[in-house]
Formats: sequence, structure tokens, C-alpha cells
Amino acid sequence: MQKQRTGDLKFIQELNRSIILDTIRKKGPISRSEIAKLINISPTTVTSAVSEIISEGLVYEYGVGTSSGGRKPVLLRFNPDNHSIIGVSITNSYIRIADMNLEGKILKKVVHPTNQLKGQEFIQFILEVVEQFLMQKADLEYCQGISIISPGIVDAENGVISYNTKLNLYGVPLKKLVEERTNLPTFLDNDANAFVLAENYFGLFSKYKDLLYVTIGEGVGSGMMVNGSIYRGFLGSSGEIGHTTVIDGGVKCSCGNRGCLENYVNWPAIYSRIVTAIMTQNRDTVIREMVSGDLNRIKPDIFVEAVNRQDGLALEIMEDILNYLSIAITNTIHFFNPEVIILSGEIIQDNPLFLEAIHAQVVRKVIVPLKDQVNIQSTSLGSEFELLGAAAVILHGKFKFQMM
Repeated sequence: MQKQRTGDLKFIQELNRSIILDTIRKKGPISRSEIAKLINISPTTVTSAVSEIISEGLVYEYGVGTSSGGRKPVLLRFNPDNHSIIGVSITNSYIRIADMNLEGKILKKVVHPTNQLKGQEFIQFILEVVEQFLMQKADLEYCQGISIISPGIVDAENGVISYNTKLNLYGVPLKKLVEERTNLPTFLDNDANAFVLAENYFGLFSKYKDLLYVTIGEGVGSGMMVNGSIYRGFLGSSGEIGHTTVIDGGVKCSCGNRGCLENYVNWPAIYSRIVTAIMTQNRDTVIREMVSGDLNRIKPDIFVEAVNRQDGLALEIMEDILNYLSIAITNTIHFFNPEVIILSGEIIQDNPLFLEAIHAQVVRKVIVPLKDQVNIQSTSLGSEFELLGAAAVILHGKFKFQMM
């Protein structure tokens, strides 16, 4: 009989440990014997792994359960508060960094404007921001690592931002740079992919195996789950829905193409339309009153409130957004056929009119057999979906927690 290699045995032990820890996280309080039966692993293996996990403070014993005869079983529970993670969310205009427990609860958060930094200056700024945040953290020895999410094409396996035109980042080994600066294990992923993981770990959509997540902010991105796993594509560029063409020969995009979706539905495009309508067309709009004439105060929540107040300009802009976005979503449904489409972003948050309208437009556009199956929902993660995405990346990468 062929002797099992040491490397193989170590891999199996680590895999079993991850599965056991994840089972306790999802099913706890649960006994050792229940774990063994549930995941079909020997009781001896479970007992050994649990002892190790308890010693690390990731799990604790939580009273006793009932017994049909004999000794009552000791129950186990996941302990999210004994360790912490650092989540970092990168966008074009700000960096959010937070200290969180292992369930994504935010203990401390700081937001830094990027002041239009790009390229190497932007990377240097990230490194400084992370280092300063860690210097103020008292219990650093309990930190499990740093998780960074970023828009653009990301090579998650190697921790590299491959392509981000807006921030002028190309082939940046950010994982390596942060680890060298902090001596902490670091994980990096695309933001939209991270949001898919977060919906699975923390949200209400874990029952779906085929899912499309679309986020609208400074840009437009999407993440895809296919048969219960993140789909990244050949070079990690799947989900670039923001760079699908909705108008042939339209507005020039930073990617070099014309007519990309994000140039018609992202917040900078919306803001530009509002300001142009007020300044050059003298449009009558409640938005002007809401900001007391200070156009710099126009933010996504102002736009959403104007929509809910049936403001003519806001509704006109939203109608155009719905048209372009519904084209992209319809094309994706015909190509991918997801069970659910989840939308996130400040223009969608607290905006039920948007969800109703986008659903109606997509239903109108899709082929007949799919009309009754269109399922478009708002994110269940709330306003902190970005940092929850960062938390999910490290749970998936370090602890190998399973999706579904």
C-alpha cells in the first residue's frame, strides 16, 4: 500500500479543522458527537481539532445539551470576539479601514479621503494609513490579519491589483507590500466578489447558488457566484459589467472604450447631470432647495430623497439610469441566468422606487420563459456592506469558511 505523504496528511488535517470550525460557527451550540455525524468525520478527529481550536480561543464550551441516556454532551460555540481582523475598503475617493471581530462587527472605523492621489502615491498612502491604524491598536497580537478590497481587476490568488485605470494601478503586488510593512497575513480581492462572499456569510442570500451582485458607486462592478463558488474568469476579470457597452460610440471611458455602462449610471455621472441641469439649464428642482444652493453638498442620499419626493429632474435622471442598467442586467440574465440579482450602492439604499422600477424594466426586456423568474433584491448587508465584504474575504481566505 502506498504510504500517505506528510504534505497530504497536513492538508487533510487543516481541511478538517476548517470544516469543523465552520460547522461550529454555523450550527453552534453543537456537541462534538453532533459535529462528527453532521460532517462524517471520526469523533477522534473532531475531538483533536476542537481541542486545538479551543486553545486558540476561536471556540469555547457553552454548557451542556440534552441526552437520551448517559453523560450529557458539552456544547461548543464560535467565539468571534477573542480575535480581530483589519478590513480595508479602497475606492477612488476614500479609504475605509476598520477593526472588526470575526463576525464583521465594527469596533473602530476611520475614513480617509484620498485627495485624488493615484499610482505610487496612492499605494504609499494606503501603506501609511494601515500602519497608522495598527499603531493605535492595543491588542495586535490577537489580530488574524488584514483584508483589502479594491475595485478593478484583482488577482486574488497572488494578491495583485492587476488593472485599475481610475487609480492608475497596474500590476501592484499590494498583498506583498502590506505584509512587508505590517508583518501580518494579508488578503486582497475585488470589491464586488467580496460583497458576494459577505452576502453568503453575513446576509440573507446564502440559499442561492447562482447569483449576480451589482454595485453602483463611483464606478459600477459586479461579482458572480456560479454553482456555489465565486466565478473569476481566466484572468480574474469576470464581472466587469460597468465596462459593457450600452451606447455604441457614446461617452469616452477611462478604459478606452466608448459608451460603457458606468459612465451613465455611476454617482459622478449623476452628480454631473444634476449640476449641469441647475447651472446651465436653470432647471427647477427640489435638490437646489435641499442643499440651500450649495451644489457641493449634493450627495447620493439627497438624490434619493429627491426621487422619493417625485422631483422632476431626479425622476428624469433615474429613468435614464434604469434604462441603461436594465439593458446590462437583461444581457447578463440571458447569458448567465442567475437565481437572484442583488443591487447595492448609495443610490439604491432606501430607494424602493428604484428596485420596483428596475424589476419592471428587466421583466419587460427578458425573454418570455424568464419573465416570472426575475428576482432583483437590494443588498441585505446595510450601509457597511464594503467593510463586511472585507471581513468576508479574510474569513474565506484564512479560515476557509465554506460558502452556502
